[in-house]
Amino acid sequence: MPQTAIPFLFLRGGTSRGPYFRRESLPEDRETLAQVLIAAVGSGHALNIDGIGGGAAVTTKVAMLSRSTLPDCDVDYFFAQVSVTDRLVDYKPTCGNILSGVGPAALEMGLVAPQGDVTRVRIHSVNTGAKVEAVVQTPGGLVNYEGSAAIDGVPGTAAPVFLNFMDVVGSVCGSLLPTGQSREVIDGIEVTCMDVAMPVCMARASDFGLTGYETAAELDANREFYARMEPIRMEAGRRMGLGDVSKSVTPKFALLAPPRDGGTITARYFMPWNCHPTMAVTGAQCLASCVLTPGTVAEGLFTAPQGQPALVLIEHPSGVIDVTVDYESGPAGFTLKSAGLLRTARLLARGEVMVPGSVWAGV
Repeated sequence: MPQTAIPFLFLRGGTSRGPYFRRESLPEDRETLAQVLIAAVGSGHALNIDGIGGGAAVTTKVAMLSRSTLPDCDVDYFFAQVSVTDRLVDYKPTCGNILSGVGPAALEMGLVAPQGDVTRVRIHSVNTGAKVEAVVQTPGGLVNYEGSAAIDGVPGTAAPVFLNFMDVVGSVCGSLLPTGQSREVIDGIEVTCMDVAMPVCMARASDFGLTGYETAAELDANREFYARMEPIRMEAGRRMGLGDVSKSVTPKFALLAPPRDGGTITARYFMPWNCHPTMAVTGAQCLASCVLTPGTVAEGLFTAPQGQPALVLIEHPSGVIDVTVDYESGPAGFTLKSAGLLRTARLLARGEVMVPGSVWAGV
């Protein structure tokens, strides 16, 4: 049986990487779609040796784009997290790093026309309902990938992609604090369960007997920590209204510690069954909001950011990520207006990815 060829772009978005497809090039029903993405990535093997994945959760991500169904957006961005080894696909979360490549990919695909030297692409995140504006450099009507912007976790420099996130509070669970509490105890550990761009359960590293400065590899080798963390994450998911999250990557989990390199706070972010080598864009917004919300587990750990909007510097295993937060805080609580980040992206390849015809015979 012949293989099925599916056109795609291959981009690095922020500190993640993966294929970007036009949604119309893929099967409509999600069960068949999952099998196609598993085959394309090569899920089921630690090296993804039979696909184009990279053997890590940050390199088994997929973006699917189409013209938006919303009048105030240009592009619908549907995200899928494909597992490295378990042959599973999760459609619940979104990914802010892969989002960094959506604007450039939409332009490359012809879904959006360039607007001059700078193009603003209005993106609707199908998974969460969030709306994001990506500002992409398009001199001469072409996407520019070279520039002087640097982000920790990616070597060298590239053209900046500015992301402005709006309407991200309660994007999955419906509210900033889905459990109604800024701090609570699960299995003897104080946590904050929050939903800003991504549902995250956050705790202090010291409560697990950790410093919070461990490398990603050191944390991944500490299976006792994961055995302690996972039941807490699962109960947090239940309390946040997400149901049984044993096979879902949401909510994510994060450990917080005081800064040590001049930042606002130190964090280790889990995806959730391994430690992110840098920091997720969506997770960074939730962590920044945790810092700025009174009464959370972050209280007492951080150096208070100055000014309005506030610049929150989150130290992670590979450096620092900056989140600019426009917010209000008063008797009524914390209100997030928008969160902005600078990212970069680069088109790495374009062509066709092949999947077995027995998996899908094509459109």
